[in-house]
Formats: sequence, structure tokens, C-alpha cells
Amino acid sequence: MSLKTSGIITAAGANTRMKTDQINKNLPIKNKLLLPINNKEVILHTITNMLKTNIDECIIVVGHYKDQINTVISKIDDDKIKIIENEDVDVSLSESLLNGINYAKGNICLCAAADQPTISPTTFQNLINILKNTKHKNIISVLSRIEHGLLKTTDGLGMPFACDKQLLKKYLTQKSSNINPILRKMKSEHIIFYGQKEENPLELININRMEDYYLILNKLQKK
Repeated sequence: MSLKTSGIITAAGANTRMKTDQINKNLPIKNKLLLPINNKEVILHTITNMLKTNIDECIIVVGHYKDQINTVISKIDDDKIKIIENEDVDVSLSESLLNGINYAKGNICLCAAADQPTISPTTFQNLINILKNTKHKNIISVLSRIEHGLLKTTDGLGMPFACDKQLLKKYLTQKSSNINPILRKMKSEHIIFYGQKEENPLELININRMEDYYLILNKLQKK
């Protein structure tokens, strides 16, 4: 029996660091997920890339700025997309992720942040394939910034990653935080971590600050 995969994209953040940058630079305040790259919002690049993989559904968790974000998501006509709203917008990343997982129908969850528009469909698919090609459920495949293959530490790890739904849910229900402390706890309890190498250096950049956005924009904008 083939394993089904649920893609989960968190898009619920408060945009705090980007907002601070925009204020300091006297720029209009705009959610980072709605900034344009080649006339297409950041979040749409992330969603489009994930939809090009072998997933059975694409769950997008929204919270802060949900009305603006929902309007942009509606530009994509795909039955795989499901929007889940956090009841309380002021929650941690792990709570947003757990909210999405609670609605997931797949055995495998491919998790990404909406501010990762440069993650290629190939990398997303590679993360899924690690899970589908092993009988072990106590394994997490993750885009790794330092080591590759079987990992000794969780240094530099975050999203995107793929993991068995029930295993991930077990750890997310234990702690409300950013994802890094949860990954560290998983490693301390002997969960296997497999580090996937990036397709290109831009995949390692999350858009948190204006300089991150400008870097990606300059590399990807059409001449």
C-alpha cells in the first residue's frame, strides 16, 4: 500500500522582523509573504513548488494577515489546497504546524514555511522519497545546511522536512515553541535524522528580513 503525503505550509506568522526592517528603512509595511518576485507573491512560489511534487493535499495554515493571504492563495485553482485558520493568531510555530497536521489525511507530512519560495520541487520530492523508501517510521528527512546523510546533530536544521504524521504529532503536542527545540528533543530520543543536500544555495535562505528578500529578488528577477 502506497503512503499518502500531506504537504503543510505554515503562513500564520506576525511578520515582526520584516515589519521592523520596513519601518527602519521607511518602507511601506507589507507582509513578507505578499512581497513580489517576478510579479508573483512569495507565498505563491512556495505553494506552486510544493504542488509540483507527489503530494495528495496541500494544507496552508494561516493566522495573522489571514484575509490578505487567503485572497492571494485564491489565485491558485487546485483542489489539493486546503486552508486552515488558527483560532488564536498569537500561537507558536509548532502550534500552527500541529493545527495543520490535525487536518492532514496523509501518512507522511511534508512541512515547509511559506517564506521559502526558493525550495525546488526536486528538493521537496527528495525529502518525501526518503520516507517512502524506508520501512522505519522513526526517521525525519530534512534540508540540512551543514551535514548530509545520517546526521549526528540538529545544528542548523528547521523546515522544510518530511516526517511520519503520528511521530511528528507526538512531539508537537509536548511543546509549544519554534521548531528547533522540538527537533533537538527528537534527536535526543534517538529519532533518525537524514540530511538532504540543497539543489542550489538559495534554497537555504528563508525570507525573514528585507536583505533576505532583496538577495532572492536580485537572483531570481527576470532581466
